[in-house]
Amino acid sequence: MRIIFQTLALSLCLFVSAMAHAQEGVVTSPDGELSVTVAVNNGIPYYTVTHKGQVFLEQSPLGLITNEGDFSKELTYVAQQAETVNKTYQQDKIKSSQNQYAANKLTYTVEDAKKRQLHIVFQVSNNNIAFRYELPTWKERRACVVLKEATGFKLPAETTTFLSSMMTPMGAFARTSPSYESGYTNDEPVGKPTFQNQGYVFPGLFRVGDKGWVLVSETGVSSLYCGSHLSDGTQEGLYTVEFPDQRQNNGFGSTGAQLGLPGATPWRTLTIGETLAPIVETTIPYDVVEPLYQASQEYAYGRGTWSWIVWQDNSMNWDDQVKYIDLASEMGFEYILIDALWDTNIGHERMEELIKYANSKKVDVFLWYNSNGSFNDAPQGPRNRMSTSIARKEEMKWLKRVGVKGLKVDFFGGDKQETMRFYEDILSDANDYGLMIIFHGCTLPRGWERMYPNYVGSEAVLASEMLIFSQDVREKEAFYATLHPFIRNAVGCMEFGGVFMNRYLNKGNQRGQERLTTDAFQLATGVLFQNPVQMFALTPNNLTDAPQAALDFMKELPTTWDETLFIDGYPGKYTVIARRHGDVWYIAGVNALEEPLKLTINPSILQAGQTVKIYQDNKDRTLSEATVKVDKKGRITVTMQPKGGFIIVK
Repeated sequence: MRIIFQTLALSLCLFVSAMAHAQEGVVTSPDGELSVTVAVNNGIPYYTVTHKGQVFLEQSPLGLITNEGDFSKELTYVAQQAETVNKTYQQDKIKSSQNQYAANKLTYTVEDAKKRQLHIVFQVSNNNIAFRYELPTWKERRACVVLKEATGFKLPAETTTFLSSMMTPMGAFARTSPSYESGYTNDEPVGKPTFQNQGYVFPGLFRVGDKGWVLVSETGVSSLYCGSHLSDGTQEGLYTVEFPDQRQNNGFGSTGAQLGLPGATPWRTLTIGETLAPIVETTIPYDVVEPLYQASQEYAYGRGTWSWIVWQDNSMNWDDQVKYIDLASEMGFEYILIDALWDTNIGHERMEELIKYANSKKVDVFLWYNSNGSFNDAPQGPRNRMSTSIARKEEMKWLKRVGVKGLKVDFFGGDKQETMRFYEDILSDANDYGLMIIFHGCTLPRGWERMYPNYVGSEAVLASEMLIFSQDVREKEAFYATLHPFIRNAVGCMEFGGVFMNRYLNKGNQRGQERLTTDAFQLATGVLFQNPVQMFALTPNNLTDAPQAALDFMKELPTTWDETLFIDGYPGKYTVIARRHGDVWYIAGVNALEEPLKLTINPSILQAGQTVKIYQDNKDRTLSEATVKVDKKGRITVTMQPKGGFIIVK
């Protein structure tokens, strides 16, 4: 009898083990190197991630909590389905123009005690994972509210971080935060709490010991969901998806997401590699989204000038704007951005004359607007022209009539669904009137380059204006510049507004806020920082006091790219990447170290014996321009001074 019971017990164990194995879903990348395992353990759904057999994400929770029920626990496995995804698309305002996406897809279905199902969808391509939740209708239910997500990312204990803190709501200038303008952790252990426990913004970069790198972000956020961010990760390296703080937008609007059923959440994304190449080169934010509407016309990208960045508020007058229009014309730039206070200092009527003058010089115009109607205290005008549909359409009708090509809309401060609807409404209305949109004082773009045809950039970074206002940011300029290609700019356009040629960052250019980086560094950031419309920080005096080589370089610098490659670097130390526009390659690097850095550049794009142009630092930190030959092994040696840089043009 004991033998019979032992046999039955063994059979039951084997059956349970087989059932558990059958309930486990596994999906791998087309090259077989990246693998995701999904399962339910004690009613809780989770996933793990390995790359080449190495664990990059340990058992990490899945699920969400709605006003209809909790879909993060007490769930049972229902079914799984495997598919493949293949698509090609063209996108002329991201890091590469021709893109191919091939992924293996797993739909893993669970249900709660009431038989209401939740689909967990993973798409795994080479070096990239995108996953989301798809909610079907639940009997008569056609709507629900997602209150919270259980989604998490459990990093191994040896992981270090490069993360930017979420700003405290209703703080900073005129109660306009959060606006994604914080510093970064620098190779620090996981689990460091942030100021006031606000968590960290997307994207987040993690170094998993000697195994490699993980970049975590999200994409596909539209008016149908809120933006989210990462928790502090204080639970032994577990970073969870957090919804907006209730205090954002002056406390107005829900922190959750209202969904019609069937519906889907945005995609969470992971880019994983042994090196930083997959991080720099990823297109996953755009691979899994589609345009939400057709472009009303063909939009033209390019370079611009703007007086405000160096000459500030006092420059918002007719005479100074004419000087900047003339600067744009002399440089061959396509645009001028006329910033805050133009409505009172110049006025709508005279602005029409100024636009005509700019057009006579073959320069088109972007105008600045305050987004605000009710949710912060920013006083700059024009105000109350973007905040309601009626006012917005009336203003945009005038903008189209007078020939304005785009708007820079400022001061948002939040990630609630209410705010995401506001972004989308501005974009959609602007497209109807043929207007491009840049956002400033804003959130991270999440696939918007592809989703919204007239979207052309966001700040969402410690950008050029903070070099004017903060000695600390000036001292860390090179440090931050070495981070952006691996983090912020890796997942979205970044409207930085840089490339300063003034030695002092003010109108006098003789004393005051001294620039601590070299001219070669500044030129290199014009390549490193990707955005299809770039408003550069040149000033009219630069036509006579900047090196002619720098001006000639800027006259030829493109703002759209057909291909992007990682060459070398380490976040916070130095960065070298290459971008191709048509047949011309630009290889650019910057150095954040305190000593000169000598590098041998040997990318596949250089051929032995060919002649290239190189801009780099002299020992006295002045700009050097030379024509050199690539050696017999396809190499070029460069030396970057501290806070210096270089560019090779091939």
